[in-house]
Amino acid sequence: MKRLSLFALSAGLLFAAGAQAQNSVTLYGIVDAGIAYVHNAQGANGLNQSTLVKFSSGNMSGSRWGLKGTEDLGGGLAAVFQLENGFNVGTGALGQGGREFGRKAVVGLSSNTWGTVTLGRQYDPIVDLVQGLTEDNYFGGVFGSPGDLDNYDNSLRVSNSVKYVSPSFSGFQVEALYGVGGVAGASGSGQTYSFGAAYANGPLSLGAGYFYANGGNTTTADVRTWTSSSDSLFNTVINSGFASAKSIQIVRVGGQYAIGAATVGAAYSNTQYGSDGFSTFRDTAKFNNGSLFVNYQITPAVRAGVGYNYTSLTGPSSAHYNQVNLGADYALSARTDLYALAGYQKASGNTLNASGKVVGAQASIGDLGVNSGTDSQALALVGIRHKF
Repeated sequence: MKRLSLFALSAGLLFAAGAQAQNSVTLYGIVDAGIAYVHNAQGANGLNQSTLVKFSSGNMSGSRWGLKGTEDLGGGLAAVFQLENGFNVGTGALGQGGREFGRKAVVGLSSNTWGTVTLGRQYDPIVDLVQGLTEDNYFGGVFGSPGDLDNYDNSLRVSNSVKYVSPSFSGFQVEALYGVGGVAGASGSGQTYSFGAAYANGPLSLGAGYFYANGGNTTTADVRTWTSSSDSLFNTVINSGFASAKSIQIVRVGGQYAIGAATVGAAYSNTQYGSDGFSTFRDTAKFNNGSLFVNYQITPAVRAGVGYNYTSLTGPSSAHYNQVNLGADYALSARTDLYALAGYQKASGNTLNASGKVVGAQASIGDLGVNSGTDSQALALVGIRHKF
């Protein structure tokens, strides 16, 4: 009986170990917080320029926690899911418009041979395949385009969507996404679609993609309200004058090359906000953005980087934005690091305000989300990030 009991116990432990190896659920997250000093921030009266000292959450990485898991279905096929919640460390508030799992919420099937199909709220192929080749991947959104006008720092996700991700074929990979508009009798209203491709071989990585979102047909006082399967990007003075856009279209390419301890990269995007009779502007707003960066791994624990970003607006008005950033990161361990970031932006020319009126262009560095109230802005930021 003792031998039989020992055999049963051993078999049970082996079965449990096998089940755990084939099926898993992982809890993970990032907590990122710092203090930012901003020279030129729009004051309470909306006109004056002030010095701002603010608590800043999610600087190098958006603060989050999530669950992801797989179930082995056999034959190289697995069921997969991921639920990811964004939050503000300073206040504890939910991110992404107060959604419980606003960063990501998907379920799907993954095959070693055929790739992965997921359904839910998720990132578009440009974010997956191009964003990782920019300085955003190393030092976060303050290095991004002004006001994140081209989704450099993934300000938008796509809800009610289905996405296909291919396996990697000798370093080459493709993706495609479609977000359902869900309007009866008008299948194109609110729809989103995107596709992209990437190639990685040794020190060289390249990516390119296309994104299109329809803004829907909802209007308030004969002005369009964005009701798409895609989130919007109209968050700062850089592009809030185009919030009544009929559509968002983004073409983006990027690449990087590793040379010893250094990494150099470049990216370009063309973003167009389309208009119609329910928009407060008439001509298509076209933003062309180019960025460069150089990173250097000084020691295994210390990395430094510099980036430059140039943006031009044509169409309803003409504006130019020049931005330079510096960053340094010190790893205390494999999971915890300290960082310091700095940036300066100069704006010139004219843009539109929310009423469609031509106004002087104002600065707003990267994805920090602070309007300057004037044509220049500078920031310094220090913080800590912990991954679990």
